Amino acid sequence: MNWGQRAQHRLSDIARCSVDTIGVTRLPFTPQHEAALNIIRLWMSKAGLQVHMDASGTIIGRKEGPEGSPTFLIGSHQDSVRNGGRYDGIMGVVLGCLALEKLKADTIELPFSVEILAFADEEGVRFPTALMGPRALAGTFDLAALDMTDSNGVSLRDALSVFGGDPDGITSLARNGSNTLGYLETHIEQGPVLEAEDAALGIVTGICGIERNTITFTGDTGHAGTVPMRGRRDALVAASEFISSIHNKAVDVADLRATVGALSLFPGVVNAIPSRVELILEIRALQDVVRNNFARVAQSVGDGISVSRKVGFSMKQTYEQTAVPCDVNLTDILETATRAICPSAPRLPSGATHDASAMADLCPISMLFVRCKNGVSHRPEEFATCDDMGVAIHAIAGFLRAVEV
Repeated sequence: MNWGQRAQHRLSDIARCSVDTIGVTRLPFTPQHEAALNIIRLWMSKAGLQVHMDASGTIIGRKEGPEGSPTFLIGSHQDSVRNGGRYDGIMGVVLGCLALEKLKADTIELPFSVEILAFADEEGVRFPTALMGPRALAGTFDLAALDMTDSNGVSLRDALSVFGGDPDGITSLARNGSNTLGYLETHIEQGPVLEAEDAALGIVTGICGIERNTITFTGDTGHAGTVPMRGRRDALVAASEFISSIHNKAVDVADLRATVGALSLFPGVVNAIPSRVELILEIRALQDVVRNNFARVAQSVGDGISVSRKVGFSMKQTYEQTAVPCDVNLTDILETATRAICPSAPRLPSGATHDASAMADLCPISMLFVRCKNGVSHRPEEFATCDDMGVAIHAIAGFLRAVEV
């Protein structure tokens, strides 16, 4: 059986559940979502699972284990960004179903129950919130998010109700962590590391913490043609020095990412010296102490530039999400199962957030990355090979066989 080819066919099939044909656009609680769920139900049934949708819109396929046994969870999300790829999120559901189908074909009975979870909304594209499904299971969902609206003024509460969910029943979804063995999520890497190392798979060590800081430099404006170069208090020159310095310092810190992806300058005309520049510095790191230390470095760099360039400087944190480490025991089991068929599989952090970050509030988590071509994600060109997905299916099956009750 060519399991990877079966995965590719399934991903091509469900990719048609999209608003248009430019990549995949599948937002939660839409006709495209409903069409996708009909396909997912078939996948789960072929794996021998009993299927239902919970109050938050998560489709759950369950394989009962011995009476009274705990449950292991496998999951990912069905939704996409606008005009995204066909692998992000949904591949984890496909590979999980096929791994259970493989165990069924091999007549392997696990000593615990297993559930495949297809979450409704991880990307947060339609509504200004995300991770409702895993947060509901973990008991951390903020009910105030139900009143958030999409661009058409439709509330999350109303969209979920029309879709067949039950907003009032979300609080009852919280699981008992003592009866949950763990959670596994399989995802494309969304980066170039595995391809550079010629490895089909990678074992994730944790999900990086994230913080965003608003940086402001203030100087003096003036006519671009009449104010001499020497003595200018150019806020953009100061900001550019800050950006370059932050990049160079981040290069030397392991498992850290520092990015300036948004910048505004005033007055913003071609013939005037910029008097004020605002930029957003995002810092991601696998360990919160590393992230916090680098934020202090950024503050120091800005303070130094403020003195040398005679400009004002301020730095204010506007967002923070703590790092989520993967469970050591599950990660070791996953590494053993993965390297049995992919010896070169490295350990690496996830710089992006996943459903697993919310599931960590319920149970131990683990993650498996699959190589993607050129590290491309969130674009129609996103691609993973049949061979790599086939290896992942075997790794997941081997992992499940090694998990102990």
